[in-house]
Amino acid sequence: MKRGLLLGTLIGVGVVSLVVSGQAQGPSAAAIKAMQIEKVKDNLYIISGSGADNQATFSGGNVAVFITDAGVTLVDTKLPGFGPTILERIKTVTNKPVTRIINTHTHGDHTGGNGSFGATVESIVQENTRTNMTKMKEFSGANAQFIPKRTYKDKLTVGSGKDQIDLYYFGRGHTNGDSFVVFPALRTMHVGDMFAWKALPYVDTDNGGSVVEQPESLAKAVATVKNVDTIINGHIPVGTWNDLREYADFTKDFVDFARASLKAGKTVEQAASEYKVAPKFKGYAASLSPAFGGALANMKIAYQEFQKK
Repeated sequence: MKRGLLLGTLIGVGVVSLVVSGQAQGPSAAAIKAMQIEKVKDNLYIISGSGADNQATFSGGNVAVFITDAGVTLVDTKLPGFGPTILERIKTVTNKPVTRIINTHTHGDHTGGNGSFGATVESIVQENTRTNMTKMKEFSGANAQFIPKRTYKDKLTVGSGKDQIDLYYFGRGHTNGDSFVVFPALRTMHVGDMFAWKALPYVDTDNGGSVVEQPESLAKAVATVKNVDTIINGHIPVGTWNDLREYADFTKDFVDFARASLKAGKTVEQAASEYKVAPKFKGYAASLSPAFGGALANMKIAYQEFQKK
């Protein structure tokens, strides 16, 4: 991972942890300035939270902006307070209104801007994500109107032809309701935080996440989805299909190591200290932050999951 990308992601990790714990702050001027809209393919853009050097103040997950005949579909909406800036960036590429929001999962750095687009905008999530969102303080009281009303279980298709969008749920991982959002005509898929960065994942067990099952869910995505060559990640720049395939292998390698360590009688702490990223996963890190994700946190969860079986 390049130094600039790593530093930018480290900033993001700190904010994501606050979002998950319900302590996120409002947008800073630096974060707003960093939110640039960039073309991915015809009628498909991404609004990231990093500047040209990827070191800008973090603003939340990557937003996909898909321009259809009927209007704009957004995939994720960043942190609370960033909705107006998202709208400003959209207006630089189209005058069409936002008509649909798809959230890849429940976390506030991906759902925080939902309320900026009004309660009449169609919102779609996987059914477990909707359940998770009903427990969030950000969607309580008057804001409950912004909880998505349309859900799906395993697969849903909206639109047709060049405007078609396919939503898939392949199982637990980052949470228990992570959507893979495919734009078939553009051979592109938004994977949310099922592949947030090139490091061990952050797995949110409070929202049904699983370290052991994440590689299996990723492998199902790789085996099932066809004709995709471009990946929009949760937090890092746009990647390739091979990147997703490699990340599935990377997470499986960790789970296999954890399983072997438990079988050998090693403690969680011993196993975590002995884990090293295999040389074949060039550019990957075991941890982006000692307090967030990383080998020890993932090892603890993996051991707990194995011992329950």
